Amino acid sequence: MFEIFTTTHFSSGHHLRNYPGNCERPHGHNWKVEVTILADDLDHLGMGLDFRDLKAALKVIIDELDHRDLNELPAFAAINPSSENIARHIFQELKKSLLSERYRPYKVTVLETDACGVTYREER
Repeated sequence: MFEIFTTTHFSSGHHLRNYPGNCERPHGHNWKVEVTILADDLDHLGMGLDFRDLKAALKVIIDELDHRDLNELPAFAAINPSSENIARHIFQELKKSLLSERYRPYKVTVLETDACGVTYREER
């Protein structure tokens, strides 16, 4: 079993609807993201998943979040763009392009500050 990962970042604004505090007001973060893919086997080149493919799939998702008001995106129209929901969103979007018999998304970690973040994963 192999864990293949990459990190990236994006900047965006959001607010948490009905939150009893400052986070209900619009504010922004420089989000950090780490994505881990689980590979059961290696391909003929000895790779679980080419880093280039992982980074390309992740870039498509991150580009949709970067420099946006997350509350205005369809993915967060009915739910708050919390770190938890952002991590789940990235994970679910990765499943659309990085799911095969050999590898699958394992976990997504989103940090809204250097000291606070969340990890989302699904049981197999």
